[in-house]
Parts: sequence; C-alpha cells; structure tokens
Amino acid sequence: NEGIGSLIWRSYEIYAIDRMLAGLIVVALLGWLVNLLLDELEARLVPWQAAAQTKEGHVRTRLAIWWKTLRPWSYTASIIPVSLGAAIAANVGPLNWWLLALALVSSIAIHAGTNLVNEYYDDRKGLDKVQVLGIGGHIQKGNLQAWQVLAAGIGAFALGSAIGLYLVSVSGPFIFWLGLASVLVGFFYTAGPFALAYVGLGEVAVFIFMGPVMVIGSYYLQRHAVPVPVLLASLPVGFLVAAILHANNLRDLDIDRQFGKRTLATLLGRAGANVEYYTLIGGTYLSLAALVLLGIAPWLTLICIVTLPTAIRLMRIVAAESTPPALQPVLRQTAQLHARFGLLLVIGWVAAVLLRFA
Repeated sequence: NEGIGSLIWRSYEIYAIDRMLAGLIVVALLGWLVNLLLDELEARLVPWQAAAQTKEGHVRTRLAIWWKTLRPWSYTASIIPVSLGAAIAANVGPLNWWLLALALVSSIAIHAGTNLVNEYYDDRKGLDKVQVLGIGGHIQKGNLQAWQVLAAGIGAFALGSAIGLYLVSVSGPFIFWLGLASVLVGFFYTAGPFALAYVGLGEVAVFIFMGPVMVIGSYYLQRHAVPVPVLLASLPVGFLVAAILHANNLRDLDIDRQFGKRTLATLLGRAGANVEYYTLIGGTYLSLAALVLLGIAPWLTLICIVTLPTAIRLMRIVAAESTPPALQPVLRQTAQLHARFGLLLVIGWVAAVLLRFA
C-alpha cells in the first residue's frame, strides 16, 4: 500500500544497498537537475552581454541602464554566504527568519553600494575610458551622470548600514564591528589613493569579507557565537568568490598594467596568475572534502561535486588562453560556478537538518 516515493526511498533496504551510497545517488541526481534549472534561468534572466540598441521607451531604457549598473545578478556572491551561515545555524536550532531576511537585505544593499562606487571610481581613474569587455562604463558612455552613480552608491550603503544598526541593537557590538568593516572595505575597494583593488588586495578583501565574515555574521545573528568549525565551513565559498574577481583581473591584466592598476594578476604575471586561479578553484573542492572528512560539514554537501567538471573546463581554458575575448567566458562562468556550488552547498546543509528530523 506504499506509494512509489516511499518504495524508492526504502529501496536501500529492499535491495540491501548501503544507505550512504543510495543517498549519494539521490544527491547527484538532485545536483544534476538543479544545474539544468540554473542553466535555463541564467539564459533567461542574466544579461551578461550588453543588449542591442532598441526603440524602448525612455523609462524602460533608464531602468535597463540602472539594472546593468547595479549588476543584481552578482548579488548571489552576498546571498550565498549569508544563506550558508543561516543553514549551518539551522543544524544547531531553529532560525529567526526575520533576522535572516534583514541580513540578506543589508548585505545586498552594501553589495549594490560597492558596485556603484566601483563604477564611479573606475571612471574617475580612467579605467572605464578604454574599450573593455563587459557591460559597465555607463558614466563614460553618457548614460548616467557621475554624481548620480555616486549618490546611489552612498544611498545603498546608508540603507545597508541602517538595517545593520537595527541588527546591532538586537545582537550586540560584534555585528557592529563586522558591519562597519564591511562598509569601509566596500567603499574603499576602489575609492581613495590606496584603493584595495588597485594595490593587489582585491582578492584578499573579497575572500575575507564575502566568505568568512558574511558566513560568521549570519551565524552569529542566530546563535550569538562564533565556533571555529563555522569559520572553516566558510572557506569553500571564500575561495570561489575570490576566483570570480581573479577571473576578472586575468581578463583585464594587460589593460590594468597599462593604467597602473596593481592586482595580483599584474604582480604575478600571466603564468603566476594562472596558478592563482587553479589554487582558488582547487582550494574550493579540497576544502569541502576536508570539511566532510573532518566531520565539520555533513556528507550531503558533497552534492557540490557535480559542479567539478565545469571547474576543470574553466581551468583548461585559463591554461590555453590569454586574450580578453577568450577569457570573458571564464569570468561569466566562474560567477555561475559560484552561484551553483553555493546553492548546492546550502542545500546540503539544509538537507542534513531535514533528514535529522525526518
């Protein structure tokens, strides 16, 4: 009298299949299906290339310009670590969904502010005045005034900070210091004479603040503690988000050298920069495997391994290519890899909670 779903779930008993093996098969199939779904969503929703000129109405055109300047498809780099911190916290006890929602909005607002200030200061420093790939440069193109972009960026930082102050009021000073550091790093990423992105510290800042800091902050909001295992559990997303920035710097290596922008790519040279990319990608999967072997992460997080073929393909492209047009897909697909890997990682942590209470 059992349904087909129940029979499938109990197949490991009926056919004497090891339970972990059966779970891994289910996880692999789920990961494959999620990848297919994300392929379709990205093709429909993410405008990686600038759209051709059309006869749109003025309002729609302006909205499209702001959409591209805000780069909302990049916000997964903030959503994933905040969600991961909450998913890890859910393995300890129930979540405060209100605090999680506020943390997501605050982190997205700070991310938006960073994107806008980055657009403004890249134009001020001349980087958007050269022919580069991508969809930025709307100030240089005359689509937006510089003051509009800067004002919007400051407004986004103000929104994120205001929400952050409320979170401080309910969670204590630890969140204040994390939030303050995040806002300062986001603003001075491209602002000021010693902008982090211009002195070889871009990947370091991104790794720390869009990996461990966001995961720890999200976890702390729920549990008011910072266990070392949570810090370690944040490493895979830290490696991968740094790889996104490094893919951008690999593509722009020659242009950055021309304008005196010092990134790790320009400091290491092409061969050394390639090794850095391999290290960041490899570190993502090796750290995940170590976390599972050490019992820090649940074995269900191994669902992320379904993204490994994409990672290997990207490393092969980096090894074989050096021109900006050839490396442009690496940037786009590294960002996609981060989103997919991160989503599957969160799913793995959440699935561990669900199985515990099933």
